Amino acid sequence: MSQDRRTIVFFPEGAFGPTNNCVGIGNVLRARGHRVVFVVEESFAGTLEARGFEEARMRLTPPPEVEEEPGQFWKDFIRDTAPEFRKPTIEQLETFLKPTWQALIDGSIYAHERLCEIFDELGPDAIVEDNVVAFGAIPASGRPWARIMSCNPLEMKDPALPPVFSGHPTGNRDGWEEFWREYDRVLGPQIAEFDVWLRDHGAPGLPGQRDYIWESPYLNLFVYPEEADYPRSSPLGPTWHRLDASVRSTGETYDAHAALGDEGALVYLSLGSLASADVELMRRLVDVLSRTPHRFIVSKGPQAELYELADNMVGAEFLPQPAILPRVDLVITHGGNNTVTESWYFGKPMVVLPVFWDQYDNAQRVDELGLGVRLPTYAFEEDELASAIDRLLADETLEQRLRRMSTRLQANPGTVRAADLIERLARTGEPVL
Repeated sequence: MSQDRRTIVFFPEGAFGPTNNCVGIGNVLRARGHRVVFVVEESFAGTLEARGFEEARMRLTPPPEVEEEPGQFWKDFIRDTAPEFRKPTIEQLETFLKPTWQALIDGSIYAHERLCEIFDELGPDAIVEDNVVAFGAIPASGRPWARIMSCNPLEMKDPALPPVFSGHPTGNRDGWEEFWREYDRVLGPQIAEFDVWLRDHGAPGLPGQRDYIWESPYLNLFVYPEEADYPRSSPLGPTWHRLDASVRSTGETYDAHAALGDEGALVYLSLGSLASADVELMRRLVDVLSRTPHRFIVSKGPQAELYELADNMVGAEFLPQPAILPRVDLVITHGGNNTVTESWYFGKPMVVLPVFWDQYDNAQRVDELGLGVRLPTYAFEEDELASAIDRLLADETLEQRLRRMSTRLQANPGTVRAADLIERLARTGEPVL
């Protein structure tokens, strides 16, 4: 195996969702004997080593004066901008998306020289990134590289599909044009300025006036099951490959919910590691759900110490989600791509309460496909949430549909497919078509 051993570098965004996605794929490659190295933001230092991987550390911002928690920058950012999530998506373009994109761009610029050093030192056979913004150091390395798109597929734009981040339905074009006009007005100059910086630093120009990142000329992977994907007017290019789902195997178990007894359905509540930083929202959900006849496992998130759970709930700041999902009857989620695709993988109906980014698009897709219910996150009525839960739990046709979907997805694990494709890229250095 030593002659076939390759060095594969993963570079996920500094958040738990993309990192966990890459960990699942990295585990498969490491089991095959390859050297797997993670480029991690310094606040994540040690978290990947604890899982058996090498780490190459970098920063996206200047060092803080105090020690950071993993992903602390984004936790603070989400907490401080939480009031913007109550606005319509078209208004969030100015007040949330623009500053978020700017923070991501600033990180790309700040990390450029250090990333160049890391790629030169490691000499990888392939670089695998899971980011939403371009990093000029990747093509500048001269190494074959793959892009994982672990957001909603609307990130790859198509004139027949709704605008990304809008949450608009596919079957009704009302509002599409207005959203794109505001997108271009607010974000267009920012994209153009970033494009100039990338070109000045030896990277290719961005592919379009609405794009912050390139597709790789070698290999591109997206995570969304065929049953839920969008009907495109133009197919994605030949280097694009679908991962129906990408669920990591943790080997962990979970049984804390046994303390709640066995009366009522078992429901998993998770707003992800970032959206759950909105403590006011989490408190309201706990209050409303405490008056239902069901049991709840709650992923409390980074502000866990600021609120208490009700008597029909158990939970903690972090939970082993892949170990919990097979056990529950329903999921209440923010609509993050990982949780949505993992819920489909395990055949679970969803109530989706979108908070930011592509969560609106996932929420709308779940709802319009009849695989769950989208509710207004900050304006839902108490009986609206309770009845949505009960209606989904009682839908036997939906249960059968999700079971068939789950059976197919589990028979074709995305982590193994991704590892096969990345391994091929690392060995040949040629585009994977």
